[in-house]
Amino acid sequence: MDIRKAELCDLKEILDLQYLAYQSEAALFNNKDIPPLKETLEELTEEFNNGIILKMTDGDKIIGSVRAYEKRHVAYIGKLMVHPDYRNQGNGSMLIRAIEKFFFDCRYELFTSTKSVDNIRLYESLGYRRFKEEKINDELTFVYLAKD
Repeated sequence: MDIRKAELCDLKEILDLQYLAYQSEAALFNNKDIPPLKETLEELTEEFNNGIILKMTDGDKIIGSVRAYEKRHVAYIGKLMVHPDYRNQGNGSMLIRAIEKFFFDCRYELFTSTKSVDNIRLYESLGYRRFKEEKINDELTFVYLAKD
């Protein structure tokens, strides 16, 4: 596996991976109307222009990605995704560790759904600690985690 910064020409493949990878998250809510499944190429391009997007490849195929941006000494990490065939092999951990290396003297923050117990377990194993929960509606509560 190789991890490096994504290029503009990678964004369509990353978006296709995102649509595939977030199906499991949508299934937790029995709802395909979640933001990662509605993101457009234009929105992803804006994120590319305002932060860092990493890609993990196996040969020529992108099998994982994560993105982040910094604001006021906080690196906001998001959209960690790994192709379903490559999960539970340490790839998510490698992507998080790789994106953290792009930000110095920062606090790292990310969030996930309280229903995403595997994600929470992963983040906590990497040193992230819960600092806030935010109820969005009856179905959805976000848990925010940080690492200094």
